[in-house]
This record gives sequence, structure tokens and C-alpha cells, in this order.
Amino acid sequence: MAMAELEAVSVIIPTYNRAGGFLEKAIDSVLAQVGVDLELLVIDDGSTDTTPQLLSSYGKKVRSRRQQNCGPAAARNLGIREARHDLIAFLDSDDWWREDKLFTQVRAMMAQPAYLISHSDEIWYRPQGVVNQKKKHARPHGDIFSHCLPLCCVGMSTVLARRGFFEQVGFFDESFLCCEDYELWLRASITQPFLKIAEPLTGKEGGRSDQVSAQFRVGMDCLQIRALEKVARLEGCSSQQYLALGREISRKAGIYGKGCRKHGREEEALLYQGKVEAWQALLAPSGNQSAESVGCDE
Repeated sequence: MAMAELEAVSVIIPTYNRAGGFLEKAIDSVLAQVGVDLELLVIDDGSTDTTPQLLSSYGKKVRSRRQQNCGPAAARNLGIREARHDLIAFLDSDDWWREDKLFTQVRAMMAQPAYLISHSDEIWYRPQGVVNQKKKHARPHGDIFSHCLPLCCVGMSTVLARRGFFEQVGFFDESFLCCEDYELWLRASITQPFLKIAEPLTGKEGGRSDQVSAQFRVGMDCLQIRALEKVARLEGCSSQQYLALGREISRKAGIYGKGCRKHGREEEALLYQGKVEAWQALLAPSGNQSAESVGCDE
């Protein structure tokens, strides 16, 4: 399939204080893409470093927008609203792409138009080198709902989605300053199949203290529980999915509650123990409670 026959792509990079190496590498990997027409939008989430000057140095190659620091969900949502093309790709500002990433993924999505979203394998890098990913990190294809329950199984920097995907499932929830991707993929997976491209098209950098996941490391279980509870309230959630969500909420709440008790946060421990007990009662054969009655957050 020739370049002229491929759909164009809007690429969105949200960034915050990543000038000086990582952001440049991410931008350069987008501009080096072969075989596909694209526009690059960098959303500066209120950086206080030299990010504005760096973006200016790229001239018309990069279209940038700046907002008050609101987190990656808000930055990506702004990018989606600003995007000119139907196909939208995401790249975190400390990751990078293989030069044929978009060509490979666009061609796959055009060949299988029933899918509104696709993702791919990725290579994980840490300061000490390449990380061998565990079996649980294998990227799923098709109905990925069960894979989305225990962990975020879709790499943010691997995603290519049509605008219609967001029209159907909604945008990123900006109240989640972390785990916003976990929440969106989980929410989407109750109705949307995901196309998996079985190639490592993305390089993912990690293992640093400046990453959002590192800053929210202690509270990530709490945020994932909140996401599970939110999805359990959705009208499109089937009874089977609802019960699976309840089992995962009970499991995660039990682990988180034990951690709270271990660190002397007894009131919080009791709150999460209450969630465990309420969901276990619901999951029992005679259980007839609703999401509201077990304390699911809106």
C-alpha cells in the first residue's frame, strides 16, 4: 500500500519538563516516520523548563499548545480536540517509535476497519538495559476485558485510535492524575475489541523518579480500585463483567487495606475492608446488591 493510499495521522505528545533529551528523542522519532503523512501536536502541560524554546526550534514541523499543569489526561484530551485527522496516535514524551511504526499500524487498521483502536508490542528500557517482560505483560488481542482487570495491559505509546473510538467510549477522565490510561482501556474494553499488532514498534523508557507512575506509586492501587468501581456502574457493563469487576475490586481492596493497616492507617484500612466484605456478599450465590450499595464511587 503506497503512502498516498494510507490515511494521515495526528500524533499527540503530552509533556511536562522533559526538555534536555527525552522530549527531543520522542519528537525526532515521530518526524522520522516513513511512508505516512502526519501532523505532530505537542501539548505542553505547564512546563517550567526550556520546553517552549525547544518546541519553537522545530518551527512548523511541530504544532504545539500550552496549558496550565493539569496532568496527562487533560493534555491528551486537548490534543484529541485539536487533532485534524481521524486517526490519532499517542506517544509519551520519554518514549520513542520505530521508524515504520505508523506505516505498519495504519496499514493494519485500514485492512481491518471493524477495529476503532489498535496497539502493539513494545520494548522496555531501564537505565541498566532492556527488561525481560513477564508473561502477564503480554499484549492481548480482541476482547481484552479480562486482561484489563489486574493491570494496564495497553501501552499508551503504542495506541492508534480513530476519532470514533472516543466518540463512543469518551475521553480520558481528567480527575485521574495517574492510571488514566488503565481507566480508559478498562472502560472501553467492555464494548470495544482491540486490534493487536504483534511487533515491538515502541521503545518505552522507565525506572525514573520523574515519571507519574513513580510519583503515584503508593496510591496506584487506590486509583485502580476507583476505576473498577466507576466501570461497574456503567450501563453497558454485562452481568458477567460486573461480577468480574467485583472480584477484582475485592482482591485489590483486600491487598490495599492490609497495606494501610500495616502502615498505621486504620481508618482507611476499615474503609477498604468494608469494600471487600460488601463485594464478597454480592458475589455469594444469594447476593443481590447493586454497585451503589457496595460503595462504588461515581
